[in-house]
Amino acid sequence: MLVEFSVKNFLSICEQTTLSLVAAKGQELEETNTFQPDAPSTPAMLRSAAIYGPNAAGKSNLIRALQTMARMVTKSAGQSQTGEALAVTPFLLNEDAPSQPSEFEVTFISQGVRYQYGFAVTKERITEEWLLAYPKGRPQRWIDRTYDEKSQSYAWRTMDKLTGRKRTWQAATRPNALFLSTAVQLNNQQLKPVFDWFSDTLHVAGFGRWDPAFSIDLCGKEKARDRIVSFLQAADIDIAGVELQKEKFNINDLPDDMPEAIKSMIAERYQNKPLVSVKTTHVSDSGEKVLFDLDVESDGAQKIFALAGPWLDTLENGYVLIIDELHDNLHPLIVKFLVKLFHSENSNPKNAQLIFSTHDTSILNQEIFRRDQIWFCDKDKDHATQLYPLTDFSPRKGVENLERGYLSGRYGALPYLKNINKVMEY
Repeated sequence: MLVEFSVKNFLSICEQTTLSLVAAKGQELEETNTFQPDAPSTPAMLRSAAIYGPNAAGKSNLIRALQTMARMVTKSAGQSQTGEALAVTPFLLNEDAPSQPSEFEVTFISQGVRYQYGFAVTKERITEEWLLAYPKGRPQRWIDRTYDEKSQSYAWRTMDKLTGRKRTWQAATRPNALFLSTAVQLNNQQLKPVFDWFSDTLHVAGFGRWDPAFSIDLCGKEKARDRIVSFLQAADIDIAGVELQKEKFNINDLPDDMPEAIKSMIAERYQNKPLVSVKTTHVSDSGEKVLFDLDVESDGAQKIFALAGPWLDTLENGYVLIIDELHDNLHPLIVKFLVKLFHSENSNPKNAQLIFSTHDTSILNQEIFRRDQIWFCDKDKDHATQLYPLTDFSPRKGVENLERGYLSGRYGALPYLKNINKVMEY
């Protein structure tokens, strides 16, 4: 589970920006929206967090920062060569920031232990890397690595609590790779719960149109398919069932005017793999079964089908799901339905967490969220992203209309719209 995430000097984010899922004091919606993690010296946590703000304020960049961090952990040990550039872009609208490293840090719980892991990185190298573990509630330093510009080498602080072949792992860690990733690749078992949290527990949804591939894969199993159909029906999607039809790939089915090189590439990819098409089942007025192609369903139905697999998988396994613009193509009541699945011990017995950005203000109320679950994203006068919680404004518990307060400008994070007449003058 995610406790806190911080990022500095990345895309539109200049100064250190922190998103916290630690529950504030207060008993509002305590039984449904919070939980007590099974880890020593860890406070109560939130099951969800919603981020509001105008377009281009940096909501997506905050999510991209967490996605970038996870990708570096899972992929950096496989960097092909020492000089390969790292995929980080610093804040460019400040004179000093482009020459400074980007910084990422996350606090999380994996297998009953709280960890605090982070690193600083430029396009050329990892400049710092650290890991604190709290197996008994008190911090233990497992990783401490700093690049020294003068000697152009890495200094390693004493890491007594990390056991095993530390010198071997240090020597094997390239400047553009993380020690954590390298050590796990070389079979360090002590660090594996940290690595596994990034690779297995943290799920950052892709940007843009949702890919239904995961839901399609689940539909290959009867029990999982039934759960997906039940999910669709609970969301008021008029689909009676889902069927998968498989056929063998035939290169002759490709267009005649397609270049041979592309045909060969496609044939190599799908050779010996069945092509799967998804059919949704409907019932006609005479009671007959009628099959539709999934791509003729509404955009909303397609998105909910694509959501169904990851949603059910996240709730079943206690994962952390991060989503940009959850509201897109969805009715506000569907958004409310999806969020409230995380706020129920029945549907969320393993304390999965949902973090999402949205423009849907209909769910911005104290019947759905605690005040500490709402965050706002805006840009300051220097065009840098600012993230801040609703609790900064001390809204009255159970009384203040949060949607009205937000839309009236009380909390900021609203688009500044020019007078249309002035726009037309240009």
